[in-house]
Amino acid sequence: MDGGEIAPGGAGVLHHVEIWVPDLGRAVRSWGWLLESLGYRTFQEWPDGRSWRLGETYLVLERSPALSADRHDRRRPGLNHLAFHAGGRAEVDALTARAPAHGWTLLFPERHPHAGGERHYAAYLADEDGFEVELVATGKG
Repeated sequence: MDGGEIAPGGAGVLHHVEIWVPDLGRAVRSWGWLLESLGYRTFQEWPDGRSWRLGETYLVLERSPALSADRHDRRRPGLNHLAFHAGGRAEVDALTARAPAHGWTLLFPERHPHAGGERHYAAYLADEDGFEVELVATGKG
């Protein structure tokens, strides 16, 4: 396999990501909008959680009673951010423009949309709980 192929049976493909959040309602408002804008669909719902699925991969938001902090800090050991393919530059720009209405803040605005380098077109966003996403443009369009 050359790294661009999916192994038989899907071996190696990300199955799911679970994120513990301090406020499920707030997280659902921001993440739900973003994930649905990227093509994910609601997959599961229960009193303390929600998940969205795209293909074989799903993302879970859960309010766990075992939380030890009220805010995520991407600069501590652990998850820094999740990066999503977001379509072309126009789609990244449209998502970036709509994001503040859904609880997201643009990070590195002085370097946007090239905060990842001049040859990398993306938006870096943080939600109200400190989780960061990167919306990556593919191609030139």
